[in-house]
Amino acid sequence: MTGINADQNTEVKFDVDNSAKARLSKQHSAGSSGSGTGTLGKALDVVTAIANSRNPLRFTDLLKQVDQPRGTLHRNISNLLEEGFIAMSPETHVYSLGPRLLQLASQAWADNELRGIAQPHIRALNELAGETVHLAILQGDQVVYLDKFEAQQSLRMHSQIGRSAPVYCTGVGKAILSGLSDEAFETLANALNFQRFTENTIMNVEDLRQDRAATIARGYAIDAEEHEAGIRCAAAPIKDQAGLLLGGVSITAPAYRVSDEAYAQWAQWVQKTAADIGADADIKMGPRR
Repeated sequence: MTGINADQNTEVKFDVDNSAKARLSKQHSAGSSGSGTGTLGKALDVVTAIANSRNPLRFTDLLKQVDQPRGTLHRNISNLLEEGFIAMSPETHVYSLGPRLLQLASQAWADNELRGIAQPHIRALNELAGETVHLAILQGDQVVYLDKFEAQQSLRMHSQIGRSAPVYCTGVGKAILSGLSDEAFETLANALNFQRFTENTIMNVEDLRQDRAATIARGYAIDAEEHEAGIRCAAAPIKDQAGLLLGGVSITAPAYRVSDEAYAQWAQWVQKTAADIGADADIKMGPRR
């Protein structure tokens, strides 16, 4: 998904036309038997496949990735193209996310309460560390980046606002895992499909369980080149004063720029920033239980 400049204050306004609302309502009522099984669910499966693919997808690629008959897939693609949720290149016939979806995403980021509360804090952390700072939340077994401030150095991270990343091998993901209850962690961890990204990637539940225990003990998580080779990260979970998990914040940089002394300093800074965001959230978001 295309990133949104964290410094942009422009608010994208849009209206969903009545015909689109009617079609969406009709599709939802026609197939509401379960997630991914109704018409709406199948259309969302197509959008998700396009969004998550690292390579451009054509019709035949989608046919292999989504469990839909050719005719059903063709109808779903046609509807999504018509409504602007996806787009197709006339030259290469590959699909991408459409402008309508990007408008919705832009509005969601603009309206996100945690992002607004956290933004001055993560901006200050970015200025203090001089490195890339991320704000993320847990969504399923992934973390989704809500906001990002780029490093002041020339070499920068490839992460984007709105993109997701594995929870078990990213610093901010492991910080969020440390903020879950033991029961919630075990449920999530035992459902993970571990994928190796580097030689340091955690590949089983027991190792992840031990890593989480270490994270809880020290108060912050580390990513020692576990998701991307050559990238290090320190992160902390964001909780309100009642202990409710809200998300996570991290500092990330190329490993060659991070001395052990800098890493230790990052740990203090991310914990302080996470605590400040949590305290601010208590005041501005109000009761959430």
